[in-house]
Amino acid sequence: MALLVRHYEFGRIVVDGREYTRDIIITPTRIIENWWRKEGHRVCLEDLYKYGVFDEPFEIIVFGTGYHGLVVIEPEVIEELKRRGIEYIAQPTREAVNTYNRLVKEGRKVVGAFHLTC
Repeated sequence: MALLVRHYEFGRIVVDGREYTRDIIITPTRIIENWWRKEGHRVCLEDLYKYGVFDEPFEIIVFGTGYHGLVVIEPEVIEELKRRGIEYIAQPTREAVNTYNRLVKEGRKVVGAFHLTC
């Protein structure tokens, strides 16, 4: 399926011709809309399990930490990703979108988890 992000600006992202105004996760096979985290600006394991992110194979996850980069990835998430042999990148969302698109174009199995504001 390999979806690319076509546009990002504060509070708005366009993927596969569709605009989203709430946080999203893009997996190799689907888009998870309205990604809501247990603690707004922190990503914990529950936030990924709840939406079935680990239910499909991927080799790298790119976290878009918001326009100003305020989202924090909890150590438990990093430990679980390492345990599973999954690479991770955390960047402000504008940079993360570019990284995600590059990895998709390289043929990598990548997940993009994007916070659109803050």
